[in-house]
Amino acid sequence: MPAERVDGLVAVLNAVRSAPDGITQAQVAQRIGQGRSFVAQRVRELAAAGLMTSDGLAPSTGGRAPRRLRFRTEAGIVAGADIGATGMVVGLADLSGAVKAHATEAVDVADGPEVVLGRVEQLIEQLADGFPGSRPLWGVGVGVPGPVEFATGRPVAPPIMPGWDGYPIRERMARRFEAAVWVDNDVNLLALAELRTNPQAAASGDVLVAKVGTGIGAGLVSGGRLHRGVNGCAGDIGHVAVAEAEAVVCRCGNRGCLEALAGGAALAREGQRLAACGDSPVMAEMLAATGGLTAADVTRAADRGDVAARLLLARAGRLIGGTLATLISFYNPGLVVLGGGVVAAGDHVLAAIRESVYRRSLPLATRTLRIEPSLLGESAGLVGAVHLVLDALFARDCLTSWLREGSPAGRPELAMATPAAA
Repeated sequence: MPAERVDGLVAVLNAVRSAPDGITQAQVAQRIGQGRSFVAQRVRELAAAGLMTSDGLAPSTGGRAPRRLRFRTEAGIVAGADIGATGMVVGLADLSGAVKAHATEAVDVADGPEVVLGRVEQLIEQLADGFPGSRPLWGVGVGVPGPVEFATGRPVAPPIMPGWDGYPIRERMARRFEAAVWVDNDVNLLALAELRTNPQAAASGDVLVAKVGTGIGAGLVSGGRLHRGVNGCAGDIGHVAVAEAEAVVCRCGNRGCLEALAGGAALAREGQRLAACGDSPVMAEMLAATGGLTAADVTRAADRGDVAARLLLARAGRLIGGTLATLISFYNPGLVVLGGGVVAAGDHVLAAIRESVYRRSLPLATRTLRIEPSLLGESAGLVGAVHLVLDALFARDCLTSWLREGSPAGRPELAMATPAAA
């Protein structure tokens, strides 16, 4: 297919996809800077492929009311799975990225890939069985809480994922579902979700998304595109060295990592120590009642006025903020989005992060900087997994490889040849 024709099809399709309420051919022509006959020809091709359809009439501007074009979001479904250290969210979405069905479950990623991925596959099949209508599965996106070599979709020496090193996630799930599969780390999915659904992130184009949960990581968006680095591990800030942690052994095997003092597992460990030695009456009460503490328990204790818990969360925020300040001075984003379970502690952590960032970053780097908590909640990773697939499938080179058939369903090889566009 000639390059000019391909570029025209992609431009017209993207214009229609970006208009959820529909768009006329004249509006498409104006948006992409082409003539109406050019647009009409490409619309016929895309309609023949089943990707768009007429959807009623738009308001008249003086003559005959024009037809409104609509992208056929119902032509297929996309599955996504956001696997965390202690829980996962699995769901199905239409081709606009809107999640239509999902399930949330507790999980221990240390149980290994056979157990965890087996359950992910079961949940996808159960959700698909209950999905209205019979729609082909166009692709699957998977996020995991560790470093991923993006080109192969395989985890590489993930500190909190024993048994996952080098595991062929993509190949396994492609065999199960006969669909293209893309795999990325969970923080990149959070960054992608913000980029695709948060108007502030889309407008900024240069965004730093930090996730503070059991572990700590960051996703980098530069010029409106997700930056993964050469091998896919850009943003792994949890294992940046901090002076206050130099005597603490991290789960990665090194000493002095940020995650070893400020991650969720570290907060739970330190909270239990404070409870056991009598420095935290509220956490001691919780420990006696349950036999163990979590990072969420530390937050609950802080909310009840426990001084030790508040100081613990403030220290974590200060350490995280100091690391982010370095990145902000180096990278100069317009927006920082904070997500993850520890950030759910609210101002106990957020205030300390903001204070450290503004105190330690260069003044020019923070002149217009916004620091905001993520509003996507527990579904953020799932939304990112879905858009990981959609971005790849509708990227120029990938689209042209399946457009004639009208669907990428049954084409697992697409993920091998075409990385995600973001």
